[in-house]
This record gives sequence, structure tokens and C-alpha cells, in this order.
Amino acid sequence: QVQLVESGGGLVQAGGSLRLSCAASRSIFSINTMAWYRQAPGKQRELVATITIGGSINYVESVKGRFTISRDNANNTVYLQMDSLKPEDTAVYYCNAKKITGFPKYDIWGQGTQVTVSS
Repeated sequence: QVQLVESGGGLVQAGGSLRLSCAASRSIFSINTMAWYRQAPGKQRELVATITIGGSINYVESVKGRFTISRDNANNTVYLQMDSLKPEDTAVYYCNAKKITGFPKYDIWGQGTQVTVSS
């Protein structure tokens, strides 16, 4: 199985930028979908962005035009570039890897990284 470690979170003012990284312990080349989720205090975990093995990308409506997900298979890393941050983006951000073809199959989460946006 792969292990995921997120980094890059922190405190930023509204309008600022952060880049989150999700480093995998082994190759992500064959992982079907890599995704970023977030969970704000008192709220359910929310899907933010996904990128598939074929490069298809989707975003939740609230981050479209501000966030960019990318996948670097050579370095086993997925990124989330977050621009024009808003206080409502404050949450713990989690990386997720879903492998649904081949062997082994798995659905793995990282430990999360805190993002705090001040107004």
C-alpha cells in the first residue's frame, strides 16, 4: 500500500496563496484517482478536487477558478495550488488515493494539513 503525507498548510490572509503537496511513499502512476478533500470544524468532509490517471480534473464549484490540482507521477506527488483564498477555505485538507483496478486495490488517506485564512 501507499502512504500519503500532506504538507504546505499554514496561516494566510484572505486573497493570499498556498500550495499543498501530497507526497506518496511509492509510485502513483497506477492510482486511478488522486483527490483533495477538506473538513472545516463542525462540517462534513468535502471533496475539493480530483485528478484521474488519465488527467481528467474536477473541482467543487466553490473553488473553480481559484484552485488548481496537478499530478507529478515522476515525483509521486500531487499538488493543490490555492489562490485568492477566502476565510471559508479554512479547513483541514486531506489527500486521498483510490486504486480500483489491478492489485492491490485501496482507498488511502493522509493525515491532513491545516489551512487557516484570516479576514
